[in-house]
Amino acid sequence: MAKSVPTDLQILQVIYDMYYDDFCSFENDNPTRAAKIFVPIDCQKIAYKLGTDGDIVFGRLYYHLANKYKYTDHGDKLSSSTVKLFEFQIGKDSKCVHFPFMASVLADLKIEARRFKLTLTASFIAVCISIASLMFTGFEKLFSYLY
Repeated sequence: MAKSVPTDLQILQVIYDMYYDDFCSFENDNPTRAAKIFVPIDCQKIAYKLGTDGDIVFGRLYYHLANKYKYTDHGDKLSSSTVKLFEFQIGKDSKCVHFPFMASVLADLKIEARRFKLTLTASFIAVCISIASLMFTGFEKLFSYLY
């Protein structure tokens, strides 16, 4: 049986949980990476936590999420730069996530998941009420014919 594919929400949540302390521990006086906002990640470790292959995680980040979540910063009229959620190389660091941007995307995905669950729950309750009403009406009609 095939393993399930981790969702964007699951991947980003694992990255956030695993690397939040690394992001916060950056010091300008003694930098441990090229930039504070770009945190290098290990796709194999993330994949292990998700129960999948590291190339699946890398592929989702590099080919899908980096293109899905990007924006162009128009600093001035002469130049602009594209900022992506995931970059293959930042200075000497490889496989880096733009941590603040990722946290924003993660927050949006969580809100979207909550809305979906709330809508699904409300729909389920409405169906249950409709079935109960139908049964009550059916029993009422049945008893009126019998008595």
